[in-house]
Amino acid sequence: MTHVLLAPDKFKGTLTAAQVADALAVGVRRAAPSATTVTVPVADGGDGTLAAVVAAGFERVPVTVSGPTGAPVESAYARRGDDAVVELADASGLSRLPDGRPAPMTASSAGTGELIAAALDAGCRRVVVGIGGSAGTDGGAGLLTALGARVLGRDGAPVRPGGGGLADVTDLDLSALHPRLGEIELVVASDVDNPLAGRHGAAQVYGPQKGASPDEVGELDAALNRWADVVARATGVDRRSQPGAGAAGGVGFGLVAVLGASVRPGTELIAEVTGLRAAIEAADLVVTGEGSLDAQSLRGKAPVAVARLAGAAGVRVVVAAGRLALPRAEVRAAGFAAAYALTDLASADEAMARPAPLLETIGVQLMTDHLEGDPAHAG
Repeated sequence: MTHVLLAPDKFKGTLTAAQVADALAVGVRRAAPSATTVTVPVADGGDGTLAAVVAAGFERVPVTVSGPTGAPVESAYARRGDDAVVELADASGLSRLPDGRPAPMTASSAGTGELIAAALDAGCRRVVVGIGGSAGTDGGAGLLTALGARVLGRDGAPVRPGGGGLADVTDLDLSALHPRLGEIELVVASDVDNPLAGRHGAAQVYGPQKGASPDEVGELDAALNRWADVVARATGVDRRSQPGAGAAGGVGFGLVAVLGASVRPGTELIAEVTGLRAAIEAADLVVTGEGSLDAQSLRGKAPVAVARLAGAAGVRVVVAAGRLALPRAEVRAAGFAAAYALTDLASADEAMARPAPLLETIGVQLMTDHLEGDPAHAG
């Protein structure tokens, strides 16, 4: 009997990681009815992290929080025992902007702080915060405000929400921070290594993706440096240049510089939380995947991380992708025994419109190849 582990990431814009795994499982069982399948969806701390950990056995705890523009959104954190997982993208991400309208100067991370506060109030002792896909560039000021900090201007009043408001910041009052923050372990899951400000910082690298004009990018970068000066005076330490401080519009900076969070590679940390390593070691075949397997994937995205874990365990791993944008030689070098793409079976438009039945077909193909020992798809 063959034991197959299905550990895909989401196919962005079409299917969640769990839905990808479900479709592949149909094809696997069609080709090998006696095969057993286990699903452990993967994520890197960004969009899809909450769904991945819930699929791995965490409980979804609904919470109504402030979205990036202040309007309420229905979000959640995930809990198992004393551990909680918070996904910034689900509370403060681009997908939460009303009507998709960018708000580069005013979008806030407050909702993510509200999720953390809810987990603290519920008694959680370890909080993992997956950051990525943020709608704003507020240096984590909104998150900190939701946890009791006061971000103040010259008149002693709170500054406006968003990165634009940080242009007026003069003081940070931490006297009323949530009392349980000193009792818990706070861990950031992120694969971004940008500093807070400067040429490689949050505003200049990611601001345009959030709708910021060139002038607004300059304003945001200056505001983040001003914010870093204020935080350094309040904490006695300057963390603006720390790798990862620029993650999620500078939310990484707020979590590390003010709250003392540690930072771990997102894919590695979520794999640990979901028990992926043990699941790989118990498998005969591992199937991972993502929407586009490309050069960006080789920089540590989830499927490549799965391949490394499988290689270390001596387990064969194959990848299913919406599209394959790498030479087959690079696919093999990344550790995959074979690669399958929806666009090998259909047009790009059809692959986006009906990915599930195409993934079922790939499930049949990859399982047939595995049983026959045929590595043809590796090129």
